[in-house]
Amino acid sequence: MRDNMALVVVDIVNSVCSKECERPEWGITFGKIREMVPRLDKFVSSYRAKVNQNVYFINCTPWTKEFLPGNIQKLYEDSEADYYSEGGFGEEFYVLRPRDTDVVVTKNSYDAFTNSELEESLRERGVDTLVVTGVFTDGCVLSTIVGGFSKGYNFVILRDMVETTDLPVRQRLQEDLLNYTLPKLYGKVMTGEEFLNWEGEG
Repeated sequence: MRDNMALVVVDIVNSVCSKECERPEWGITFGKIREMVPRLDKFVSSYRAKVNQNVYFINCTPWTKEFLPGNIQKLYEDSEADYYSEGGFGEEFYVLRPRDTDVVVTKNSYDAFTNSELEESLRERGVDTLVVTGVFTDGCVLSTIVGGFSKGYNFVILRDMVETTDLPVRQRLQEDLLNYTLPKLYGKVMTGEEFLNWEGEG
């Protein structure tokens, strides 16, 4: 595998993984995410062993008004869009734990590239291809891919290492993204196993 790749793990934090942070009254439950996380945990270990040590963990500030930018605050004035968290426990990593050699990037929006530290570190390491995993496929994962693609990065999206809420409409949207939008517009889509057996290009 090439040294110019990095694994990006988006938002494997309690607020979007833990049962204690679900909001079933809004149809927001994370059962499928919790099923995916053990696969992702194993994949991270395999990536380190077979590819390289460029591993980036993305997390977020407390998802409360005082930490978020004005456009999200404006959006959340609509009660149908409001998704503030209660803070604290929600932003801690869920199950997966970064190593000391990993890079942790904290964002206060959907796109991880809104924190300039991410691109600065990728440039320093000579990375031009990002292997993307995490949650939500139709939220912060998608936003990070779109943001990074606009900056010139190449992408590999692992279809069995990304997930969204259990809500049927979001599951359908995720399938459309993985089967059409992402491979047509942003990068290669494959499973984790396929990636580990993929020799890459160039």
